[in-house]
Amino acid sequence: MTLRRFALILVASGLVLTAWAYWTAVSDPVVREADVGLVGWPEGAPPVRAVLISDLHVAGPDMPISRLERIVAQINALRPDIVLIAGDFISDKRMATHHYSLAEAIAPLARLRPRFATVAVLGNHDYWRNAAEARKALHDAGVILLENSAIPVGPLAVGGLADPYTNRDNPAATLRQMRALPGARVLLSHSPDPFADLPTDVGLMLAGHTHCGQVRLPFIGAVKTLSRYGQRYACGLVRENGKVLVVTAGLGTSGLPLRLGAVPDLWLVRLGPAPR
Repeated sequence: MTLRRFALILVASGLVLTAWAYWTAVSDPVVREADVGLVGWPEGAPPVRAVLISDLHVAGPDMPISRLERIVAQINALRPDIVLIAGDFISDKRMATHHYSLAEAIAPLARLRPRFATVAVLGNHDYWRNAAEARKALHDAGVILLENSAIPVGPLAVGGLADPYTNRDNPAATLRQMRALPGARVLLSHSPDPFADLPTDVGLMLAGHTHCGQVRLPFIGAVKTLSRYGQRYACGLVRENGKVLVVTAGLGTSGLPLRLGAVPDLWLVRLGPAPR
């Protein structure tokens, strides 16, 4: 094989791999499912269907408004009781073909139709862009924003941390508010890192931020996780010390509009009482 032929094969292989990674990035999110039993479940309360999404990163070319609208319809078809959004609504990546305002990026979420509520926290990209604009856009879309605070939602006491990645979180204040509420405790966070220090009376934490690496290599895993715990909380369902963590791969992308080995996903988590 000549050097020129070998170089052409490498270039062609790279183009095919890039096309595959872009196609993966814009594909419909995979719906992953889990059943989690929670201590403190109110007696007689029916199960709850919770949908977790994160890292929408609305921007062209991979997450235009039209794609987010299709995902909203996909979520509604799951008949959720509560939708939980773990932040990063926009993307300011340099490779973007179009940047949206936070108001434009968040507006499609007004069409979500959970039985109880849509609850969100902000991510690092939202704080970097304009937190005040994000707060207003979420309010206008009927989404409840939690920043180191908690609210009752059906049989749940739902807490939401301000972004840990940019050191805005206050777990102690959030836990105090959660413990003052009736119901089983569920914590929403952009980053999964606070899970390591989460007390056992909070049975479930939901997070995003890592994109499950966005690029995952065979035998290696995520190339980059943006978590100080590396692969430990990089992706998926983690059971540790009697607690459960769910980390979604998210919907959009950061950096390059490409995904490899880490498909977009959302989680349908069925919640109910802990087994006796």
